[in-house]
Amino acid sequence: MSDNPDQPSSPPAYGVPPEPSVTYAGPESAATRGEPAAGPYGGAEGSVPAPRPGGAPLDGPGSDGALPDGALPDGALPETAPLDGARPPESTEPESAEPEGGPLDGADGPGLKTALEAILLVVDEPVAEVTLAQVLERPRGEVVRALRELAAEYTEAGRGFDLREVAGGWRYYTRDDCAAVVERFVRDGQQARLTQAALETLAVVAYRQPVSRARISAIRGVNSDGVMRTLLTRGLVEEAGQDPEGQATLYRTTTYFLERLGLRDLSELPELAPFLPDDLEGMEDQR
Repeated sequence: MSDNPDQPSSPPAYGVPPEPSVTYAGPESAATRGEPAAGPYGGAEGSVPAPRPGGAPLDGPGSDGALPDGALPDGALPETAPLDGARPPESTEPESAEPEGGPLDGADGPGLKTALEAILLVVDEPVAEVTLAQVLERPRGEVVRALRELAAEYTEAGRGFDLREVAGGWRYYTRDDCAAVVERFVRDGQQARLTQAALETLAVVAYRQPVSRARISAIRGVNSDGVMRTLLTRGLVEEAGQDPEGQATLYRTTTYFLERLGLRDLSELPELAPFLPDDLEGMEDQR
């Protein structure tokens, strides 16, 4: 081989043509072409590909450019998975609390005192505290306290009526100060009055009950059968069994009697001794 570069080289021996000289410069990179580097999704580095119309999956490693089922792009999180350390927002609305004191203490129901007033306005006889407590579904002590507070409020306000505890129950009555006005309003003869004989007989039953008709007649000195029938019809007295000795029917006063007189029980009857004559024992011996 000649050292002169201008002189063509001699052919190789054995007639083999010379191999062409090739210089390997390495793979062509984007930097050598002056193009931006490609990102993970085929675009320029740092760019985010736009979603495909119709919710088509992004180009990925699949043969058709779609990601495999269940696969997510790098850095993406499932929509249902909460972030690390994140908690669902707490509700700022206050929890609803049930009203205390029973079904009447709500926005749709009346209060205890209002309910008591409504019931007592329609009754025709005193209502026991236990009955009111059962109807209103309240403790008996709470009902009693409300009744006493109502009575005090009526008295303090000077109302024309008051709430009284009479004959084991509670009922409205006109106030004593208004008796003259009420009496003028009521027409003469509208109220049926008891005769003197009926009042005497009723007093005997009230103080000597249970008592038989024969005993009543003996005390009064006259037959009292007709008067007793009147008192039974008026509902002031009632039967109370039979005398175990003579099998006579016994009689006693009713709760209506206590109501009409404004008494809680028979212990509030006035003492009878001041109204009796001094020689009562002698009079009984003469009889």
